[in-house]
Amino acid sequence: MKTKITQLSFTVLILSLLLAACGSTAALFPAQATVKDVPPATLPQQAPQPQNTASGAATSLSAYENALEGIYAQVNPGVVSIRVVQNQSSTVNPAGQSSSPFSNIPGVPNFFGSPNPNNNQQAAPQASEALGSGFIWNQDGYIVTNNHVVEGANKIEVKFADGTTVPAKLVGTDPDSDLAVIKVDNPGFALTPIAIGDSTSVKVGQVAVAIGNPFGLENTMTVGIVSALGRSLPSTQGSADGGTYSIPDIIQTDASINPGNSGGPLVNDQGALIGVNSAIESSVNSNSGVGFAIPAAIVNQVVPALIKNGKYEHAYLGISGVSLTPDLAKAMNLNATQRGALVENVEANSPAGKAGLQGSSQQVTIDSQSVNVGGDLITAIDGSPVKTIEDVIAYLADHTSVGQKVTLTILRSGKEQSVDVTLQARPTNAPTTQASNPNSNSNSQGRAWLGIAGQPLTSDINKEMNLSDSQTGILVEQVQAGSPADKAGLQGSFKPVLINGQRVLVGGDVITAVDGKSVTTFDDLLTFMQTAKPGQQVNLTILRSGKQQSLTVSLEAHP
Repeated sequence: MKTKITQLSFTVLILSLLLAACGSTAALFPAQATVKDVPPATLPQQAPQPQNTASGAATSLSAYENALEGIYAQVNPGVVSIRVVQNQSSTVNPAGQSSSPFSNIPGVPNFFGSPNPNNNQQAAPQASEALGSGFIWNQDGYIVTNNHVVEGANKIEVKFADGTTVPAKLVGTDPDSDLAVIKVDNPGFALTPIAIGDSTSVKVGQVAVAIGNPFGLENTMTVGIVSALGRSLPSTQGSADGGTYSIPDIIQTDASINPGNSGGPLVNDQGALIGVNSAIESSVNSNSGVGFAIPAAIVNQVVPALIKNGKYEHAYLGISGVSLTPDLAKAMNLNATQRGALVENVEANSPAGKAGLQGSSQQVTIDSQSVNVGGDLITAIDGSPVKTIEDVIAYLADHTSVGQKVTLTILRSGKEQSVDVTLQARPTNAPTTQASNPNSNSNSQGRAWLGIAGQPLTSDINKEMNLSDSQTGILVEQVQAGSPADKAGLQGSFKPVLINGQRVLVGGDVITAVDGKSVTTFDDLLTFMQTAKPGQQVNLTILRSGKQQSLTVSLEAHP
């Protein structure tokens, strides 16, 4: 997939959420406990030399069971279940499905009532309910969960492990890291915070334990290992044109993560937090052995700011790009072994734009797909090597702050040079991939607006969506809420898959024609949008679940 991500600006996956319950009258840790404060429940490093095979196996199994029992007893009092109620009037799309903000989240049970049988009609106001998980941050009543668990909530309730249920208020959210903080007052007993571990020292193969509320089953513990490190996930923050940022350094685990686990803790063998469960990779919207957690290092950065200011400012560079591949390197007359992050687009007035960073200026066809080449290639930041676009995202998240100056080592026309960039705060709804000429710096105001992010179909995407290998069109990845596309009922992608090691959302509508004119590349759509006018009605020919249908969209002025 041609991934449009940038720590800064990259072209939701959110998924099911749940909470374990927790609440104990005895506090095991002081507020903001650390790993050293936690009585270790370490798994045995070496089983005693058995006198015989049977007794040795029994000894090892008993030690393992005791360790897990200790972890549960230690962590469960700090885990909570979260119930969210949202009062809304939901619009029903042409497929008869609710366009509730939760409706396209893979793995989220349908707590939003039955679809309205009248297509595109406004449903009567109704109370929508969803469940998620969270964990106690400190004894002052602050609780951490996912942003997508509490987003849009009119009412939040927290249920502790002993069954006590109390109301909670929203303190702060950060969609860019999919984290949120809520607060309870006077629960009637001492709260038990979870100890915070060091996710930077986590290794593949180490034990990983998840406690949460899968399918509403409170106080559930599942056990696995850390399967991989350094993954990335799209955040829930959308740009005005439907793009998203990416969350770096994601921990992958095979501990069972199911609908309802989102926002709950992933802990190590000492019961210390290493991540916040956020997403799953599954074709059946339930555990398939591939779960993802936001690392504790990001939690440690974001949560204190949410408690203090209600928000967190991310360092912003202002580019979108992709990892350089051998084919791209060849197209740019570079060595096939060259690595780095290819800059495709530079946002006007962004730090990168002010520093003179250059985006891609030409297109070539690779594997029958039009791709951007010719832009600057970032090979290092402050001397730290950059091999992929994910390296750029991770470095900015882990090592930089707003106002900091960084030095980018780049290749421009094959020649190495350095560019100093002073980072700014990431703007709200900053554009990432957008339906406009990437070389144009004209103001977007007054232009016709559709409100989607997408990419051309590839043979791999076609395979994942059970389409013909020869099928062409633009896969709608995301639809901006309240946009013309959203109002017309266009549906974004919801199913996460891995293609060539990259995370891709598929399953959305495929635009094959606009007003009867075939659309095969994103440029086709860009060209049309550049000549379209606000207020104009256009007819989109789409594929939805493999079946062709038409939608009429009334374009609006770009917000």
